[in-house]
Amino acid sequence: MTGATTTYVTARGERTPSVEHGDHAGRESARGAPGAATPLLVLWDIDGTLIDNGGVSKEAYALTFNRLTGRPPEHPIVPAGRTDPAVLRMMLRQHGIEATPDVMKQAVDVLNRVFESLMSRLAERGHVKLGAQSAIAALAGRGDVVQSVLTGNTRHNAQVKVSVFGLAGALDYEVGAYGSDTEVRAGLVPVARTKATAKYGISFPPAPTVLIGDTPRDIKAGRASGAFAVGVATGEYGVEELAAVGADAVLPDLRDSSAVVGAVLGARRDRPGRPTDETG
Repeated sequence: MTGATTTYVTARGERTPSVEHGDHAGRESARGAPGAATPLLVLWDIDGTLIDNGGVSKEAYALTFNRLTGRPPEHPIVPAGRTDPAVLRMMLRQHGIEATPDVMKQAVDVLNRVFESLMSRLAERGHVKLGAQSAIAALAGRGDVVQSVLTGNTRHNAQVKVSVFGLAGALDYEVGAYGSDTEVRAGLVPVARTKATAKYGISFPPAPTVLIGDTPRDIKAGRASGAFAVGVATGEYGVEELAAVGADAVLPDLRDSSAVVGAVLGARRDRPGRPTDETG
């Protein structure tokens, strides 16, 4: 099908045409093609962007704390875009427990086991965000895109979440960045670039890296690392809030896959000429 176009909205309020439905101009792989542009490294956030975990993540944190300490947590659990280890560290400190390296290793190990035990509950209570599968498939149909995840989850928990909802096929876990790589979310983009460079033998500098997420922390992580940040209002934050923290493009959701592709390709076409925001 050809000829139908949609638009997405940049953070500067411009309405920009997305690619045409059925546009496969990029299907020839840029990897190994002489003189071709570096492929785009597209990094998806998971919770709130690709899936809704139905509160299972908070339940897993609570169960982990209980198994570590023998008592339930007394304070609200507020992940808000933090990595798994950062959430656990915060919970321990809130309850006066020193988060030593040994304690943190134990906590992460317990969390991974707990989350695996909750897979059936995740499948029952969670769901895939509308359009997520089609958006991933649309990008997978291009030869100039490498897709993976950038998430606060440990690699183990990320794979559990994505596989439960059937989203794993087109995502390259080997080049993903996880909370088990570093607790600081802004440090995850360079981790993914390094892994992708090692695997594909191509340098992935900031410009051809795209981060897609639903929280201000996602957008700030992209800005701090020089990546092109695409905000999607699929979680708790609206279009205006994501634009306000500096998203390069913002989508209301993932239902229009051609708009998603158009926003991602904005990393090549209309990236704003701004310095990175190192305040993260």
